Amino acid sequence: MQTKKDSGWIWTPDWTVKDQQVPKLVLFRRSMMITSSVNAAKVKVTADSRYKFYVNGRLVEVGPLKGNQKKWYFDELDISNYLHVGLNVIGVKVLRYPPVHRAGNYGVVRTKMPGLYIQGEIDTDEGTYPLVTDSGWKTFNEHRFEIVSEANDFAPLQIYEKSSGSEVSQKWLMVDADLTSWKPAKLYEQTDIPTILKVENLQQRTVPFMRRRLARFGGIKQLVQTDSSLEIWNSFLLDDQPIAIAANQRTIVEITANAEQTGYLRLSVAGGAGTRIKILQSEAYVKPETQTVNGLTIHVKGDREDEKNGYLDGFYDTYTVGGTGTSASPEVYVPFWLRTFRFIRLEIETGDQPLTLTQFNYESTGYPLTVKTEVQTSDASLHQIWQLSERTLRRCMHETYEDCPYYEQQQYLMDTRAQILYTYAISADDRLARKAIDDFKCSQNPDGTLNASSPNFEENIIPTFSVYYIWMVYDHMMYFDDHQLLKDNLETIKRILTYFEAHVTDEGYLDNLGGLNGISRYWSFIDWAAEWNQTSGVPTAVKYGPVTIESLLYLYGLQAAIKIMIHLGFDKLANKYLDQAEKLRAAIKRNCIGENGMIQDGPGLAIYSQHARVFGILTHVLSYEQGRLSLVRTIEHRQDYAQCSVAMSFYLFAALKQVGLYSESNQYWDIWRRMLAKHCTTSVEAEAGERSECHAWGALALYELPTTILGVSPATPGYRTVSIKPTPGYLKWAKGSVKTPVGVVNVDWRMKDGQMNLNYDAPVEVELEEE
Repeated sequence: MQTKKDSGWIWTPDWTVKDQQVPKLVLFRRSMMITSSVNAAKVKVTADSRYKFYVNGRLVEVGPLKGNQKKWYFDELDISNYLHVGLNVIGVKVLRYPPVHRAGNYGVVRTKMPGLYIQGEIDTDEGTYPLVTDSGWKTFNEHRFEIVSEANDFAPLQIYEKSSGSEVSQKWLMVDADLTSWKPAKLYEQTDIPTILKVENLQQRTVPFMRRRLARFGGIKQLVQTDSSLEIWNSFLLDDQPIAIAANQRTIVEITANAEQTGYLRLSVAGGAGTRIKILQSEAYVKPETQTVNGLTIHVKGDREDEKNGYLDGFYDTYTVGGTGTSASPEVYVPFWLRTFRFIRLEIETGDQPLTLTQFNYESTGYPLTVKTEVQTSDASLHQIWQLSERTLRRCMHETYEDCPYYEQQQYLMDTRAQILYTYAISADDRLARKAIDDFKCSQNPDGTLNASSPNFEENIIPTFSVYYIWMVYDHMMYFDDHQLLKDNLETIKRILTYFEAHVTDEGYLDNLGGLNGISRYWSFIDWAAEWNQTSGVPTAVKYGPVTIESLLYLYGLQAAIKIMIHLGFDKLANKYLDQAEKLRAAIKRNCIGENGMIQDGPGLAIYSQHARVFGILTHVLSYEQGRLSLVRTIEHRQDYAQCSVAMSFYLFAALKQVGLYSESNQYWDIWRRMLAKHCTTSVEAEAGERSECHAWGALALYELPTTILGVSPATPGYRTVSIKPTPGYLKWAKGSVKTPVGVVNVDWRMKDGQMNLNYDAPVEVELEEE
């Protein structure tokens, strides 16, 4: 029973100093006899670090919602449909990450105190049963489970497992489970609890639970080493027909999921004690050669489906079969964390006992995104690019936005600003966006910068990424106009701009804000341009002094802030930022434009990039004609200018539109056409070194087609009026419906003899401009 000193948090009593240094899995269980029908049953659940909550053997939810350094979330679960009259078993798995540098998932914040918290009650016809974490729970420290780092250097996930099956791991949720090795839970006292975990400080979940749906693989891609036929293996995967593997055999097969997926793998077996199973998850077939890109050694890729000339490389789990399963009640292995995969290489080594595989599938998972926008154009390839883009965005949306689901699962500022706009354009859903804005706000450092990725257990700063946060807030203003959200983020914006203001030189532009990754404290990343490979995504001008693009980005941030302040009626602040912006623009013109009229990558340096032109256009440092001429030069003479990669295409396309060059977008869509030609199913991170196969900053089509090509965007904050300004570019016609926060806008246009014939309807007043 709980006492006044008890905190409501529990843990296992056999926790050692060694346990505190590595990721660990702890099981919690209690039985409850319910004697009458259940009317309602809601419980609040959280844990440090991650939990899986089960009732009567069924997984209810996974959580808690990822928090940040200032907020810890609890989830409220409705378990009424999982309970029944009679004996019920409640179970929780907790994966505890230690508060040790690089020993846990980078995106999971944790404290020095491992723990589980549950508070709720079950209402029945005959009375109410409390369901709380107290000494009535039993615990088991799972020593057969180990997290294996995915790499020796940069390994932000820490999710891959080496584990063994046992009676406990297979039967712990059964009514008749043997609990002789389990221990009563240890109750923490109030004084033990870190401030962020105290009950009164816990925050309720702000985004919906993730979608989970049972899914099957597409079938066998390649039989590498097996005694069974292709037909037998496909019957196993597609129809759950058991497949027998003899004792002392080595079996290897490669399986396709048809496209990149995120989900919980589930493998069921019978017999086969001692069998070692390796489940390798891969995004693509790679060539047997490597290259060094931005300091990382990565494989060269061609056709992603070419198993004849390539092989699968990736991360893997290893599982040793306990031998507890039968055909009627198989042994089941489900890794704790979701996995990302397009292909699976299944390697099985049986020992002295034969093994029967009874089932192998997965439960797909992701944010419950509902796409309502539809667009068709005269270019059929854009439909394929849209499908690739939608899949990319979906795979990079879970409890936070993610840069990539396979390598990092980090929510980065630059990536997230684009992902949020893509989400707005196809669904008008801002729930995950609001959490992202808050996560970044809560990451602000004493000097005013934001963490480049948040939530993050550690410091990770790219100074100019804070600019994208200001634009996130502006974008939300234009789509939704939540004044409370704007005011809640006002001080954060002011501190960001104060940071940049402190770095303005006597000449009027910014000094060095950072430098190279891993060398300077702060990283001056701009883009994964091929030309900047040796400087880890930083313009080479950084070797000689300040980087002009950082000043341009500061100006870009000031311009968003000015619009926010004017909208809120803070005229004094708006005028202050306007004055700073004008002085900065003049300084860039005075010091950073060469004799050729081109913006330099560094003051006085004859080094040029497409990026400086793009932001020179977007910030109006360059006039319409100057911007048009200089951007054309970077297009026609690519070899002379660092080119925008996938990451910066969002801003390149915006610049093309602004200076009347949108017809050039046709050649830039070739980036995605090349992906399709190589049988990619999601957008690569960058063409110059295709490390990640799924990077959501590449889901550009989801924004360009409805917002630029159909031309639908908010004309005034909160979408009170809608702008319909189609930009045809090279296209002959386009039509579609765009979901907005105020309803659906339908647009249909065709070009004839250089003139646009436009039809539309909208639920609010329209500001119309045909281009």
